[in-house]
Amino acid sequence: MIFCVEDDSSIRDLMIYTLNTAGFEAHGFSEGNSLMEALKENTPELIMLDIMLPGDDGITLLKKLKSQNRTAAIPVIMASAKGAEYDKVIGLDLGADDYLAKPFGMMEMISRVKAVLRRTAPKETPQVMRVGNLELSLSEHTVEAEGKRVELTFKEFELLKLFMEHVGRVYTREQLLYQIWGADYFGETRTVDVHIGTLRTKLGDCGNYIQTVRGVGYRMEAD
Repeated sequence: MIFCVEDDSSIRDLMIYTLNTAGFEAHGFSEGNSLMEALKENTPELIMLDIMLPGDDGITLLKKLKSQNRTAAIPVIMASAKGAEYDKVIGLDLGADDYLAKPFGMMEMISRVKAVLRRTAPKETPQVMRVGNLELSLSEHTVEAEGKRVELTFKEFELLKLFMEHVGRVYTREQLLYQIWGADYFGETRTVDVHIGTLRTKLGDCGNYIQTVRGVGYRMEAD
């Protein structure tokens, strides 16, 4: 499913028609409020987002999308008037995946959509993950550090798996709480620090792979 946010009804209808013809399911919105309401019910594969909109403009909407865990991973293609270089730079810096300069051709739009979807498609997680001297088996739910079996609690295992799936990515404590403990958990971020501390201790020298990013959170980096 693809969401198209465009206030010009003729352009929006043509985009939806073209996407449907190309085999995609597409829904259109004329402004940001209706988009945000629809996102409460459905998560699209991609959002086509015009910059010039009534109410919140596309840049403001992009910031909202990327600031919420539930929508941050949705790919976004921005669209704006040809020559609006500043809008393009800002949009890409804020996390947009691609940019279309208006007026654009419908075949170009389809080509960009397919390219972004290929690029952002979730990669299949291997059953055995390795980072440095650390090995995690999903099928056996086991962890080995420097060849020795390490016993972890469920939360510690899930934390380690998340880090190993995204080596180099920085997670804030709030993001880790949401990812591992869930949206309904109301505990303190100190919970994350405690679990990271015990996980590092259990992993021995491999615990150094989990690095503290001062003022932000944690990330994993292999030697």
